[in-house]
Amino acid sequence: MAEFLIANMAPVMFSALLVFLLIGYPAAFSLAAVGMAFGLIGIQLGLLTPNLLQAFPDRVFGIMKNEILLAIPFFTFMGLVLERSGMAEDLLDTIGQLFGAVRGGLAYAVIFVGALLAATTGVVAASVIAMGLISLPIMLRFGYDRALAAGVIAASGTLAQIIPPSLVLIVMADVLGRSVGDMYKGAFIPGFVLTGLYVAWVFLNTLFRPHTVPALPPEARTLRGWALVQRVGVAMVPPLVLIFLVLGSIFIGWATPTEGGALGGVGAMLLALGKGKLNRKMLVEAMHATAKITSFVIFILIGASVFSLVFRGVNGDLWVEHLLLDLPGGQLGFLIVVNVLVFLLAFFLDFFEISFIILPLLAPVADKLGIDLIWFGVLLGVNMQTSFMHPPFGFALFYLRSVAPPEVRTTDIYWGAVPFVVIQVIMVTLIIAFPALVTVGLDRPAHSGGPSRVQMRAAQDDRGGTETGSQPEDTADLFKQIAPKPQQQ
Repeated sequence: MAEFLIANMAPVMFSALLVFLLIGYPAAFSLAAVGMAFGLIGIQLGLLTPNLLQAFPDRVFGIMKNEILLAIPFFTFMGLVLERSGMAEDLLDTIGQLFGAVRGGLAYAVIFVGALLAATTGVVAASVIAMGLISLPIMLRFGYDRALAAGVIAASGTLAQIIPPSLVLIVMADVLGRSVGDMYKGAFIPGFVLTGLYVAWVFLNTLFRPHTVPALPPEARTLRGWALVQRVGVAMVPPLVLIFLVLGSIFIGWATPTEGGALGGVGAMLLALGKGKLNRKMLVEAMHATAKITSFVIFILIGASVFSLVFRGVNGDLWVEHLLLDLPGGQLGFLIVVNVLVFLLAFFLDFFEISFIILPLLAPVADKLGIDLIWFGVLLGVNMQTSFMHPPFGFALFYLRSVAPPEVRTTDIYWGAVPFVVIQVIMVTLIIAFPALVTVGLDRPAHSGGPSRVQMRAAQDDRGGTETGSQPEDTADLFKQIAPKPQQQ
């Protein structure tokens, strides 16, 4: 048994983690428990030294000092304040009146409002619940197909995962070691192309199934002419200004993502103040929810640090690297296998768990294959967005089920989500086929697929240390030293 564990510690450790996650144990504690347990086992078997676990406090302090992660509470607070200020209600009512005269007008309104909420809030739950409460009863009242209405609302709410300032893009940028600003620039065009694909699906329904997406009757369109123009200006200008201030300042380079998030939080409070909705109760609720979401992310990140420290100590990163580099087809074969893997894992794991567990294992291999990590991160971000819509475990479907009227069955929600999951797969294919969708907005060229830089790694002994005996600069990498070597002539 001991010989088997010594030879297969990495795959056994990874399998144990998947078992804990699949039985429903919280991700943060699963990661930390598996990491500590296998760390102790590795020490007993002589695979690791106790010094390795002494690097863990440094990793925790590194997480606490990471300024990039400050953007998470700032953008979360901005979104929660805007959600409680009634912005979603105003946008849905106004854009619904604007498009109400055409078939599918309410569905178009939901998609456009979902994109606007994504660019201002970045929180899926807030978007889906707000649109489910406001739009779904109206769509059903005027004869929309239940499955189509539910699918449009659930899918539009998940746009918050790919359109900046998405929380998952912040997390992925930190995991990949890339700029959050570059990740936002890379995701900008794909996010709105995906919005266009959602609109195209509704348009196809207006052509081939017009009875499922009727226009609003004249008596329901209460605003016309100049009154409608004024209403559109009042409802849409403030959030558009906020989007420009936050994302524009980041893209132009006037502010870091963390500073942009702080600016967004102040702007959200000013918008709420202008609507007369800013009060102590609302601020306390927003801050409480922000603290819960931020703590959730940080605890998962700490657990992932424990797991990755031990996993790399038993050469788990090399096991994954050899496994994926040996795939046939080079870059394309790797991308196909990885996207299928992430798509299947999204049935059971949410995007934070995939980002913290799977992405750190895939990124070094992608880098060695010459794949640009910003492009790779956006590609997986679009793929991971399906984790919110996968029947039967998608969180967006659960959010919508919690606020949907009784006449909407759970099967209606599931069937409504299926076409949008297919659209996500089409979007993944488009990003692979046309990398410029991501790289065109970046300030540097993407990898063209040529050879990557070569690194020579110092040999390791059987206890995870290096043979050089020199002290590594980063104690988090106590078990590994990387040093460039001059090429021999």
